[in-house]
Amino acid sequence: MASVARLRNVVLDCPDPRALAAFYADVIGGSLVTEEDDWVVLRLPDGLRLGFQLAEAYTPPEWPRADRNSQQFHLDIDAGPTWADVDAAEKKVLALGARLLRREADPVAEDFRVFADPAGHPFCLCRID
Repeated sequence: MASVARLRNVVLDCPDPRALAAFYADVIGGSLVTEEDDWVVLRLPDGLRLGFQLAEAYTPPEWPRADRNSQQFHLDIDAGPTWADVDAAEKKVLALGARLLRREADPVAEDFRVFADPAGHPFCLCRID
């Protein structure tokens, strides 16, 4: 079956588009394109684009709540095939301003760790074989 359309952007509402775009550029690479004061795009090497849109009255998600102000969606980021890779990525994202939301005591139980970006959006660092 032919698709109807192509995905162009994944867009995150936030209080400071430039700052959040710079955070993700440091985490996953890419180049920033400031299109307007209230709209910044991060172009990734593989062609995907992340958009960051000013939301004046932005309220961060209350992870893991589902009953009020839920996360709605999150980004899964491939941190590498080993837990050493994930540990190294965790240190880097924390230094960039992320906040740890969930880390299993037993790393065998899950292949990811959950963080909040500086605007409060949840994202996961995943161990991908």
